Amino acid sequence: MPLKSLNISTFRGGIHPENDGKDLSRNASIRTAPLFDYYSIALQQNIGVAPKWIVNVGDTVKKGQKIAEADGFVSAPIHAPTSGVVEKFEKSTGATGQPVDCMILKSDMLDEACDFLPGLNWKECDPAELKQRISDCGIVGMGGAAFPAAVKLTIPEGKKVTDLIINGAECEPYLTADHRLMLECPEKVLIGAAIMGRILGIENIHIGVEINKLDAIETLEEHNKPYNINIIGLRVQYPQGAEKQLIYAVTRRKVPSGGLPADAGAVVQNVATAVAIAEAVTEGKPLFERITTITGEAVKTPGNWRLRIGTPLVKALELADGITEEPAKIILGGPMMGFAQKSLAGSIQKNSGGLLLLPPSKIVQYSSDPCIRCGRCLQGCPMNLNPSYLGTVIENEKFDLAMKSNVMDCIECGACAYICPAHRPLVQHIRRAKAEIRSSTAKK
Repeated sequence: MPLKSLNISTFRGGIHPENDGKDLSRNASIRTAPLFDYYSIALQQNIGVAPKWIVNVGDTVKKGQKIAEADGFVSAPIHAPTSGVVEKFEKSTGATGQPVDCMILKSDMLDEACDFLPGLNWKECDPAELKQRISDCGIVGMGGAAFPAAVKLTIPEGKKVTDLIINGAECEPYLTADHRLMLECPEKVLIGAAIMGRILGIENIHIGVEINKLDAIETLEEHNKPYNINIIGLRVQYPQGAEKQLIYAVTRRKVPSGGLPADAGAVVQNVATAVAIAEAVTEGKPLFERITTITGEAVKTPGNWRLRIGTPLVKALELADGITEEPAKIILGGPMMGFAQKSLAGSIQKNSGGLLLLPPSKIVQYSSDPCIRCGRCLQGCPMNLNPSYLGTVIENEKFDLAMKSNVMDCIECGACAYICPAHRPLVQHIRRAKAEIRSSTAKK
């Protein structure tokens, strides 16, 4: 199948940082982290309802054993990253900086696994059974959103989906975990995509990859013959991997304001999610580890590691040989859509694609300077919003005006704040407005 490159037109808006930082780790092969003496496992690792602990202090668990069960339709179970003893439950720092419930698992350093579920023949298996396996293994969207994968593969009544799109764009600066995954596990990426296609009952399956990862595109093509999946090259443009932008780039269909991907006839999943689904279905392996990029100019040895869920951030940094200088900012995720951390007190979660440490030379401090009406944020916004106007009305607490100007459609990609010459904290304003609107709606 020839490479189909959409390098002339992808979506309106967007940016491309001059230095995307990927050279720090793009050539670093995936390394498996050693066992650590303890793991701090956050309870809330999915969008929706948090699962419920089903273990108690003093319980002995094995690797892959379910330790928290789903507590509703939009929820996902959690499985032990290794064998050991449940030492305690405590409050810790979540990915967004908010306090979260955590379980401290003291490792016995034996890494003894429980009996995984038997592998399934996905080509002959009933789609409902495949979807149940994905749910049982705790698979969530690993590109950042952490939406339960089985729920995403359940099409709402009245909707018709014709296209499955696997997001291999990895447009976020500095992050290279998905790139390495496509290079080193192409067969699993393709199998996972094919399994999801079978669940959805569709044959239009696409994998979109930015053309700065030509080696990944070529590797996927080399293994693609049995699967006949459409491998698409995409323009290097942030936020190419955002759902709505990716759907438009691949299908030329737009998700309506306030709508879902299914309203444009599409489902989008990440390549890491596809690999986790392949392992869950063919090996019965629950989601208890993931590939994470540890990088930044303040890191001694940037690279990509296979980390257990619950790996303390401070331990993860030790794998990269520590720091070269005191970081000015620590981010869980990428620099555009990740969340700044006040310390290394947190841990790796199912959607932790990166741990980024930036030195002072790479940090620009946001300010509350007046908007200079240059219009750059309008040009860069991939959602066709007016960030300048939104920032002004939000500063004046006119949240009703922000609502009327479709603030809830903002995907918080950070393009407006990045491109703003006045360094206005536009994304922070918009996040505040969304929180105020949601709170007001809930009270009503």
